[in-house]
Amino acid sequence: MSLPNATADWIADRATLQAWLDDVPTEAVVGLDTEFMRRDSFHPQLALLQLGCRGRHALVDPLAFAIDDALRPRLGNGDAVTVMHSAGEDLETLAPMLPDGPRVLFDTQIAAAFVGMGLGISYRALVAELCGDELDKGETRSDWMQRPLTASQRSYATLDVVYLESIHAQLAERLRQRERSDWFAEDCERLKRRASHRDGDPQPQRALRGAAEWSPEQQTLLRRVLLWRDRSARTLDRPRPWLLDDALAMSLAQQPPASLAELEQRGRGQRALRSAQRSELFALLREPLEAEEVATTQPIPAHPQGEAKKALGAMKTLVDERAAELELPAGLLCPRKVLEEYVVTAEWPDFLDGWRGQVLRERLPALLPG
Repeated sequence: MSLPNATADWIADRATLQAWLDDVPTEAVVGLDTEFMRRDSFHPQLALLQLGCRGRHALVDPLAFAIDDALRPRLGNGDAVTVMHSAGEDLETLAPMLPDGPRVLFDTQIAAAFVGMGLGISYRALVAELCGDELDKGETRSDWMQRPLTASQRSYATLDVVYLESIHAQLAERLRQRERSDWFAEDCERLKRRASHRDGDPQPQRALRGAAEWSPEQQTLLRRVLLWRDRSARTLDRPRPWLLDDALAMSLAQQPPASLAELEQRGRGQRALRSAQRSELFALLREPLEAEEVATTQPIPAHPQGEAKKALGAMKTLVDERAAELELPAGLLCPRKVLEEYVVTAEWPDFLDGWRGQVLRERLPALLPG
């Protein structure tokens, strides 16, 4: 099957990028994608930026010049619709250039879920379904930091934006027909907000369910350790597990080391846990807990047991039924993890605000145990 023209302008300086963007109409639909690397760093390293608009395509080389705020007038502040597929990590990568993301985001993966094409559909599958072309994904794990890029890499990267305008047109019409455009737009805004929260999770301990039965003091110390890990990883620009993997973080919080030598012994194999970091962490582990710190640490939700487990089953049935009525994936309406936390804490989840609250708020609370 013949593929569309996958040629693109190679842009390696700010003036050429500005000229390309100046030719984009004010209310245009712009396809956007990135290639980035994240093997040994905390922050994603932007290796390539792909743009497409009205049959024109560009590959922008961020290794050759600083893109800075060039994208903001058209995409960050203007009326252009920015079309991306599964945009979460791309938005994080673009945060230095688009701190709040594109003003009008259209995520094709989210849109596909709203129109009955399944949750988490790949770009390749979407192109095959809506455009009838089969894409070669041979460059998926390519080294995008190398220069020059090969012809195969350039073609692959260009095809990642070639179809976005056509996909947007088809999905936008299906959303309109199903009267789901507002719900979809709300989820795109939610995605942008999540990507713009660059300070990390203030309650990271809640993700480690294995510590749910710990005392409040132990959970507080675990939170302290995880917050330190996040801050240090950002500062050092190294992956969090290189400092502390989850197992070691939990071990240190549950049984703090008695000496620096013990911490060094237990921390062997952690590639970024050097002498300076060990000293800082040891001092943190030895510092007494304040009452306020314990009080502001949110308890880790336990796995549902007994009556809570029965209630979870009833909630899951309700979500499945409502999702079927709305012709939506149940996981889009409400993931099981959200229900598990709700049934244990009885606190209405932020995830269920907005359109999901309109669908579930009336009946879901009645299913809470006791």
